[in-house]
Amino acid sequence: MADIVLINPKFETSFWGLEYALDLLGVKANLPVAALPLLAALTPAEHRIELIDENVRPIDYDRCARADIVGVTGMSVQRFHMREIIAELKQRGCFVVVGGPWVTVQEDYFGSDVDVIFIGEAETTWPQFLADWSAGQQARRYEQAHRTDVTQLPVPRHDLLNMRDYAFGSVQFSRGCPFTCEFCDIIVTFGRKPRLKTSPQIIAELDCLWRRHGMSTVFIVDDNLIGNKREIKAVLRDLLAWQQTNGFPLMFFTEASIDLADDPELLALMSAVNIRIVFVGVETPNEASLRETKKLQNLRQGGSIVDKIHCIQDAGLEVWSGQIVGFDHDGPDIFDRQIAFIQEARIITTMVGMLSAIPKTPLHARLAREGRLDEVDNPPSGTNVIPLRLDRDQLRRGHLRVMQALYAPEAYCERVRHLYLHGPLASLEHWPKRPWPAHLRQSLAALVQSAVIVLRLESRVRDRALRQAYRMMIKEALHRRSPLLLQILTIKCAMHYHAACLVKEMAASQHGINTF
Repeated sequence: MADIVLINPKFETSFWGLEYALDLLGVKANLPVAALPLLAALTPAEHRIELIDENVRPIDYDRCARADIVGVTGMSVQRFHMREIIAELKQRGCFVVVGGPWVTVQEDYFGSDVDVIFIGEAETTWPQFLADWSAGQQARRYEQAHRTDVTQLPVPRHDLLNMRDYAFGSVQFSRGCPFTCEFCDIIVTFGRKPRLKTSPQIIAELDCLWRRHGMSTVFIVDDNLIGNKREIKAVLRDLLAWQQTNGFPLMFFTEASIDLADDPELLALMSAVNIRIVFVGVETPNEASLRETKKLQNLRQGGSIVDKIHCIQDAGLEVWSGQIVGFDHDGPDIFDRQIAFIQEARIITTMVGMLSAIPKTPLHARLAREGRLDEVDNPPSGTNVIPLRLDRDQLRRGHLRVMQALYAPEAYCERVRHLYLHGPLASLEHWPKRPWPAHLRQSLAALVQSAVIVLRLESRVRDRALRQAYRMMIKEALHRRSPLLLQILTIKCAMHYHAACLVKEMAASQHGINTF
């Protein structure tokens, strides 16, 4: 029997981490990492396992020193802190294993500081390693010969985490994406053929998150939920039946490619099951840059990108977006073009990053051949890409200017008004109609959360101009006499406060914010 501790390192402050908003929302982190609860569920019963998410509680290194095996996972943005954690663990004599997205693309990053590494998916290699370790013959490196059959995965052990620490629950429907975006590491890790869980699997996970852990909002973490449109439609129909039977206990947000706009049936299904927000990798309004990076799905016929985003919004789904500056075809005008595009598209929440090259991606290979990679692990500019038509300081300053313009209170509140107060989401007509008792409970909960957030905004936001902007938006929401709309707009205020603090931090720094 092994005594095992698995660690998810604390993230540095980031756009999606919502660190500055967490206190306003009354939680410690936005959502639990998917890997740890799943690995725990895959661990044979004879082993003892403990999960530590450093985003909600500190690492107990004395506890780790008593364990037989300490596992660390992490993404590229966590790699610096991962190195610090591993150094501390090794100093205490721990047997350390490492897996996750970063070591998958940069196998030698931690060198001899770790005892075992896991490359790619680990659903079969993790149990194999534990069997090898028990026999005293573990290997140094594990990599699955075949992609995981996701239809065989168990319900993750979320019971090993305190789910009340998180704003949202998380669930995975599928893995893989059919597209070939040059900068993306998803197809490196998960492949281009989408693999879906069965409806009973997914519903079992959701039922557990709702009934056992009290979650009401769940992030479907798929990198592209609609990679296989035919199969996901079948799953959504089953999910709709479950939602209807239980009075629509869950609200979802997810990620999808922009060709969602081309399928009215799929749009209607997603709205019907109560998917209210969809993140779309828009990247850029520069069509030459989209062709350059092979994001051809954004260039398909059927209207402009703005038209397609409006189509998704008209179906009742809010669109969040990812934008990138620094493509080879981006000139000095790209910054103003990005600002104008986001305002026209009515995208309230958007993350604008500088193009970065992740190891093992086609972009990384191409730039390496061209001698355009910065080999410094943490470049001062915030990206390892040497741009073609922009100098690096110009890119860094332009990136900051875009974020400052988009998250100026006036611009942000204007996008909120155009979408939720005077636009397609103003009536909330696409939201599911719950039975009266459930509707009443939801309305009361929305009013309570709204009141709490408003009080925290008033007492904890020091910037008077920000407080005034939030008061005006909340006042407009109150005039609509809709508890749900009020809840949405108070959360938008909290999210803006996070973005405003992050942009201020970026401006104060002499270095770019690391985006890879």
